[in-house]
Amino acid sequence: MAGIETRPARWQADYALAIVALVWGTTFVVVKQAITQISALYFLSLRFSLATLCLLLLFIPAFRRMSRRQLFAGLRGGLITGIFLWCGYVLQTFGLHYTSAGNSGFLTGLYIVLVPLLGALFYRQKPAVRELAGLVLASAGMVVMTLPASGARSGINLGDLLTIACAVAFAFHLLVLAYFSKRESVEAVAIGQVACAALLSTASLTVEKPVAAWSASVVSAIVLTAVFATAIAFALQTWGQKYTTPTRTALIFALEPVFALVTAVVFGEPARWAALMGGALILAGILVVELRTSHA
Repeated sequence: MAGIETRPARWQADYALAIVALVWGTTFVVVKQAITQISALYFLSLRFSLATLCLLLLFIPAFRRMSRRQLFAGLRGGLITGIFLWCGYVLQTFGLHYTSAGNSGFLTGLYIVLVPLLGALFYRQKPAVRELAGLVLASAGMVVMTLPASGARSGINLGDLLTIACAVAFAFHLLVLAYFSKRESVEAVAIGQVACAALLSTASLTVEKPVAAWSASVVSAIVLTAVFATAIAFALQTWGQKYTTPTRTALIFALEPVFALVTAVVFGEPARWAALMGGALILAGILVVELRTSHA
C-alpha cells in the first residue's frame, strides 16, 4: 500500500486478540449444541464458506488497491496457514467423539506451551522471561480448570491422541500466521486461510456424508460462528499477530476457556471452584506480561 503505515501500539493488537478469545469462548456453547444436529464437516463447510463470502465483501476495496503480486502472495500465505487451521478444527472435532470434553479442553490447551517451544526451534525466537512466567501461570490455570472435569481415568485413548495432534496443528497455525501476517497483506492472508478451510471441509464431505436436522438454532449457529467467530475473528487475529509475538498470542488465547466458563455459568451451569481458580491463574499469567508492557 502507498504511504507510510502507522504502527499501532502493542496493547491494541493484544486487545484485538483478547476480543477474538472472547468471541470464541462465548460461542462455544452454541457450537456444542449445533454439532448435535448437524455433522461436523458439514457444519465447518457451511461456516467457513459463509465466512469467506463475508470477508470477500469486506475486503473488496482493499483488494482493488493492491497489486496482483501482493494479492496472490497474501492468498498463498493464507492457503498455507489455512491447512493447519483446518487440521486443528477437524482433529479436535473427531477427538471429541472418543474423549471427554475436559480432556479435550486440557489437551487442546497444550498449544499454549508448544508455541514458544516450536517458535524457538524453527524461528530462533526466544520468548522473554516475563512471557515465560505468564505461560507457566496460564498453563497451570488450564490444568486446574480442566483436569477435575475429566474424571479419574488413567491411560490415553484415540481421542486424546487426536486432540494432542490438534494442539500441534493450532500451534503451527499461530506460528505460520505470524510469519505471513508480518510479510504479506493482512486482508489477503485472512481470506486465504478461511477459504482454504472452506475448500478442505467441503471436499471432505465425500468422506463424511452431510447430515443435518435443520432448525432455527442450527441456522443461527452457522450464521453466528461464520460472521463473528470466523470472518471477524480471523481478520482480527491476522491483524493482531502482525504487531505482536506468537507467544503473547498463545497466552492471550488462554482466555478462551475463561470466557467459555463465564458464558456457561450465565446459561445456568454451576460454577466449580477449580474452574474459578484456574481462570484466576490464567488472568494472573496475562497480567504478569501486560502490566509491564501495556505501554509498548
